[in-house]
Amino acid sequence: MNLQKGEPENYLCHAWLSKEKVICGTDRGKLCLFQTGELHWETSVEYRKPPRKLEEDKTTKEYESSSDVTCGMDSEDNSLQQDSLPQISAVAAYSKGFACSPSPGVVLLFEKTKEKKAYKESREIWLPQDLFSSEPKTSGRQDITCICFSPSEETMVINTNKNQLYMFTMDSMELIKEKTSYFAYLNFPLHSDSITGLDICVWKPILATCSLDKSVRIWNYKKNTLELCKEYHEEAYAVSLHPTGLFCLVGFSDKLRFISLLYEDLHVCKEFAVRKCEECSFSNGGHLFAAVNGNVIQIYSSITFENINYLKGHSGKIHAVKWNADDTKIVSCDTHGSVYEWNLLTGKRESECVLKSCIYSSIALSSDAKIIFAVGSDQTLKEISESSIQHEVPAHGVVYTAVAVSHSGSMVFVGTSLGTIRAMKYPLTLTMDFSEYQAHAGAVTKMSVTNDDEFLLTVSEDGCIFIWKMYHKEGGTLKLEKEVEYAEEVLIMRSDIEQKTQAMLDLQMDVKDLQTEYDYELQLRDMYYNGKIKALEDTFTQEIHSLKTKHEILQAEKEKQELQHQLQLSELMNKQARVVQQLESDSNQKLLMGNEKYQELQLKSQEMEEEYDKQLHNLKESKNRAVEELREYYEEQLKEKSVLLKQAEENIKKQLQAHEETVKQIYEDGDQEILEIKLKYEKQLAEGKESSLQLKGEIGVTNKRLNNLQKELKKRNRDTEEMRLEQQKLQDTIKSLEKDILALKTELKERIDTILDKEKHISDLKMKNQELQNFKSVLSCKIEELEKQMESRENDAKTMKKQIHEMEGELERFHKESTQLKLNITQLQEKLKATYGEIHRERQKKQNMETLIKRFKADLHNCVGFIQDSRKMKYCICELYTKYVQQSDMVGTESVDTDLQQQYMKQQEYHERDLAALKKKAVKDQEMHQAAYMRILQENVSLIKEINDLQQELKVAHATKKKKAVQDTAPSSERLSSPAVLRLNAEEENEKIIEMQQVEINSLRDQIQEKEQVTAVQSLLAGSLPDLNLERNHKTQQQ
Repeated sequence: MNLQKGEPENYLCHAWLSKEKVICGTDRGKLCLFQTGELHWETSVEYRKPPRKLEEDKTTKEYESSSDVTCGMDSEDNSLQQDSLPQISAVAAYSKGFACSPSPGVVLLFEKTKEKKAYKESREIWLPQDLFSSEPKTSGRQDITCICFSPSEETMVINTNKNQLYMFTMDSMELIKEKTSYFAYLNFPLHSDSITGLDICVWKPILATCSLDKSVRIWNYKKNTLELCKEYHEEAYAVSLHPTGLFCLVGFSDKLRFISLLYEDLHVCKEFAVRKCEECSFSNGGHLFAAVNGNVIQIYSSITFENINYLKGHSGKIHAVKWNADDTKIVSCDTHGSVYEWNLLTGKRESECVLKSCIYSSIALSSDAKIIFAVGSDQTLKEISESSIQHEVPAHGVVYTAVAVSHSGSMVFVGTSLGTIRAMKYPLTLTMDFSEYQAHAGAVTKMSVTNDDEFLLTVSEDGCIFIWKMYHKEGGTLKLEKEVEYAEEVLIMRSDIEQKTQAMLDLQMDVKDLQTEYDYELQLRDMYYNGKIKALEDTFTQEIHSLKTKHEILQAEKEKQELQHQLQLSELMNKQARVVQQLESDSNQKLLMGNEKYQELQLKSQEMEEEYDKQLHNLKESKNRAVEELREYYEEQLKEKSVLLKQAEENIKKQLQAHEETVKQIYEDGDQEILEIKLKYEKQLAEGKESSLQLKGEIGVTNKRLNNLQKELKKRNRDTEEMRLEQQKLQDTIKSLEKDILALKTELKERIDTILDKEKHISDLKMKNQELQNFKSVLSCKIEELEKQMESRENDAKTMKKQIHEMEGELERFHKESTQLKLNITQLQEKLKATYGEIHRERQKKQNMETLIKRFKADLHNCVGFIQDSRKMKYCICELYTKYVQQSDMVGTESVDTDLQQQYMKQQEYHERDLAALKKKAVKDQEMHQAAYMRILQENVSLIKEINDLQQELKVAHATKKKKAVQDTAPSSERLSSPAVLRLNAEEENEKIIEMQQVEINSLRDQIQEKEQVTAVQSLLAGSLPDLNLERNHKTQQQ
């Protein structure tokens, strides 16, 4: 794609809206839409300031007052925002348009429009303020580096320059009418800088981390949640959790702080004068802790906070400290390659291992503390025991930065400078027998294995925490068999409990006040609704009387309609019987005709099969002959083609020889030309060398001048840097003093404010008590009056309710009587239908019996003819017996089957129900057909009117033509012939039109008749349900 030429722009991001459209963002706040390389749309976005909700949030104000945030910093931020220019740092496309970030902390949504402008701004979404941060306003002004949408476009996720992830649900846009919205954390706030410390405890499934972003965070690795977080003014270098999980040590740049983990906060209990403590660790029992101060280890009591021991002997900076299981020994390593084992009872070294070429970064101990695993800058993992290195495992081109050992002692885990984790089996081998997992984007700083060997925890310079679940390659976890029950105790400050109890009491008082108000409102509502109930009762009584009269009228109409339906049903039954007889006779005739046609077709198919067999035999013989002829023909052609090929090969050889000769001549001519060109260019080179020598001399002079100038610049830069360093030191001291002053001022102000607030609150409460007492006396009087009124009204309401119940009982009786009458009517109708059906069956049986008697008489007459021949007479009588005597007649009439009678009664009820449903269907179908019949009649009437109009027009046309023929007296034959022809054509056309219309009328009449016949047949078929052979049951009942 070749973009349109114009002013040069610094494009920072882009996104494809379609195959032809791309949106680009510049460093000057411009959005450019290119379509097939041409600029289609362009707009500039202004620098956005945060809305008032973020600036004037009460929670942030309270937090700012507690954390030492100065007003001067806010004014500096505002001035920076005014001076800065919009800069589009990220763009992403979705189905309705695109999203972009023109300034820190905000994302704008653009949607398509039908106007000339391609896209219009629809919404702005801001980052929320982080209440855990010491500067919540600045946390909401992070630069957005990436925007992406989910495949379903339900959520939008963004990434900031401080490694934070935020999300926004796109569905909430339809619900929220305001133009401004706010992001929410995808899970919880993360570290924005490299993590320097990591530790776990025994009693709880928590881990503590500290980072260069000046924050300390407590995480739950079972639930994967952030439990506590707090930001400080100094960078944190080391952290250690007490085994109980209720306290922690944090090493800051100025002091070491002993912090208690409260329910919702981190409270500093004690501060120790240990500057830039980069390593600290609680003992396994929790009664002691070690703090590193440069190259000295200081041992403190966690109960009395006294310094018990100093461990001196390291020449370099100490990087790691580990306690043994019984807290009697400590192992440490430093930057000068020494690993020391200290005895706390004597305060002296018990063993040492020194390797000056290695800078150790981390150590780990086995469960019995006899083996020390150490890693450093020499790219090896060392196994140290008895003051010597027993094994060295090479890292294969990677620097190991951290090491951890499982409590079972079967696995060793190592972190590298590339961010990978390696898992090795113990005992160690020199081969590359390990599993490597890519995890972090930076060097791994700390590693730790949980006490139950279920999880491995790793942190890195990229600010990420990884929780690994450990498994065997064969299957199953490395978790120990003993299940650990974690403690749920939490520390809470007494002042917090007192505040909450006071708040509870205040709320209880408020609840009581609200209850009294609510009871009073309920009484008023009862009065209002009682009045409404009386009005409704009057209206309902009137409606009941009107409904009774309507019910009587409807019953009379119902009786009339029932009589009409009975008459219609009798007529329909007669019609159905006639149609069924006709259909049976027609179907019998069609079956006979079908059998005859089937026999004829079978004969024809046999003849066709014989003919096709003969034709196939002839075709096979002809095919074999043709194949033999084709073989002979193609063999002759192959011989001819082989001769032609030999001739062609000879011709090609001759042509190749001629081609080689021509190639030789061309090469000779080319060599001559190359020599001539070479001479020309050698001359030009000699001239160029002379000119280059002159230029080199001039360049040497300029280079000397440049070197002199660069030296002067370096000197000046050094001077300025020294001045800056001195200035920074002075500014740091000034800031620290200003902070102390501000802290004291804020404490004074807070105490004065709290005293004034409490005095005001006490005076307000006294006033409220007086008002409430007065109000109570007034309410007591009113309550007495209202109770008297309520008693009289309650009596009236009871009498009215009794009347309503009586009326409802009468209504229910009426409904029951009407339903019983309806059921009686339906039963009587079904019985009538059943009697009609029985009558019809009896008639059919009578007809069948008459036909049987006639056939039997005819067969008897034929038998009488064979009286003289006894054999034939016997044969005829046997045939008569087989024809007319059934097995059912052989059964005794006395043994009546009770089961058959029950079946008969069930089927009778089933048929009666079906008949009722079919009658309803028949009535609906009749109404539909009547409507269709009326519509067709109306169309016929309209067509007949059109035919009559056309006939009249024809007559008028004939009359006008005759008049014209009489008037035209011209003798020419041409003039006379043309109108005659026209007259004949017009007459023929009109006759054809009339014939066509008559055909259409006849076809419509036929369609009407066919539809009427189909409806009659359908109703008959629906009525004629499958009858069982119940003649025997009927006979037995008659007997």
